[in-house]
Amino acid sequence: MAFFEELSKKAQLYAEVAVEKTKDLAETVGDKAKAAADTAKTNMAIMAEQHELEKCYKAIGEWFAAEYTEEIPDALKDVMAAVAASKERIAELEASRAAASQCEEEEPVVEATLKVCPACGLAASGNYCSECGAKLGE
Repeated sequence: MAFFEELSKKAQLYAEVAVEKTKDLAETVGDKAKAAADTAKTNMAIMAEQHELEKCYKAIGEWFAAEYTEEIPDALKDVMAAVAASKERIAELEASRAAASQCEEEEPVVEATLKVCPACGLAASGNYCSECGAKLGE
């Protein structure tokens, strides 16, 4: 009996050690997960601020381009020329889209003539029935 009692005590001791190690591991994993979440939140905040900064720079650029069309510094003449070219291209593309849209509206719609299949009675267009494959009459 002493053998089994000694074995039971050792098993209980090892179980307690395993529980402690598991708690330590869970705490470490939790700390690392929290650190990763904090890092992700910080990264998202940085990206949001960078986006706001880009919006501000864009607004400054648009204001400058509208305000100083005649007094463009030499360093910006190429950029302003590219802006003007892009605006012209956008206007051309919008005009072609409007013309294409208008042409689509003007095209007449051709309606298909439906015929009744003599074999199955289904209404279909074309020369053969889409249901049974029988030749459709006139």
